[in-house]
Amino acid sequence: MRFVDEVELEVRSGRGGRGSPSFRREKYVPNGGPDGGDGGKGGDVVLRAAAGLATLLDLKHQTQLTAGNGAHGEYRQRTGAAGEDLLIRVPVGTIVTEVDTGNVLFELTQDGEERVLVAGGKGGLGNVHFKTSTNRAPRQTGPGEPGRAMRVRLELRLMADVGLLGFPNAGKSTLVSVVSAARPRIADYPFTTLVPHLGVVSRGDEGSFVVADIPGLIEGAAEGKGLGHQFLRHVERTRLLLHLISLADESDGDVVHRWRVLRDELRRYDTALTDRPEVVVLSKADAVEPEVAQAASDALVAAGVARPWIISAVTGAGVESLVGHVWTRLREEPSALAAPRL
Repeated sequence: MRFVDEVELEVRSGRGGRGSPSFRREKYVPNGGPDGGDGGKGGDVVLRAAAGLATLLDLKHQTQLTAGNGAHGEYRQRTGAAGEDLLIRVPVGTIVTEVDTGNVLFELTQDGEERVLVAGGKGGLGNVHFKTSTNRAPRQTGPGEPGRAMRVRLELRLMADVGLLGFPNAGKSTLVSVVSAARPRIADYPFTTLVPHLGVVSRGDEGSFVVADIPGLIEGAAEGKGLGHQFLRHVERTRLLLHLISLADESDGDVVHRWRVLRDELRRYDTALTDRPEVVVLSKADAVEPEVAQAASDALVAAGVARPWIISAVTGAGVESLVGHVWTRLREEPSALAAPRL
């Protein structure tokens, strides 16, 4: 599946129907007078959050969308039919911004949540509303309000409790596949993950938490290098960051360097992210001798990491303890998801 997390759309609500200039024409009702009905309201443009969607791809090539127009009023004071609303389904976590002003209009954070993006035009008044004591046969009607056009940007930011960060081949996808039911693509080459993946980690009767596998970062990602820059925005939604650093073919100094580079990329993207609670994990412990893993852990402690976790997602070593620690940390943190940078 191709992942698209930002699109621009031009949407237009429906115009209101014209009021009717009708007069009563019954055979035995002389001088029947005006009986024109009002025009129908134009359709609204409505956005609805749907948990089953994970991408904005369906909207990528639908750049212009229009709601239905209201029908004209009819005789016998019949109001015209309202125009059909234009319902646009988007993933949970979608932020809507008006392109012309740059103003953030709203964000959809709950499954089934609906917001009216552009209201339809009101229907015009029928001639019955213009009848007066001096004007008993008005031919005046309301034209109906036109629809309103707006150009908006839809931006998806995944909502997860835990964000997995790391250089390519750090073992993020493997860890997600072990601790949750998610099955991301896994292979031994860089940039295996081309789209973010969400996995739900169950803690039985205690509850569960959502983990997001953010595509691999490289040095310079904040300036647009590699793939990670496309997905740094998703980190803003997470409550806890897991920094995965591979032990395979790494020296102690390189482990510390990679940890510092990851933190620096977060700082350059948004300084507030460096204050986000983090857990540093040394992955692929099965690829090195225990003393090598311990030396790398000691080097990180000397560099300022409180407690590096050593795991192997392949053998399962240390994984359950790590998950338990993450669950404890999440319960200590505020339950609300971190506010995005708008």
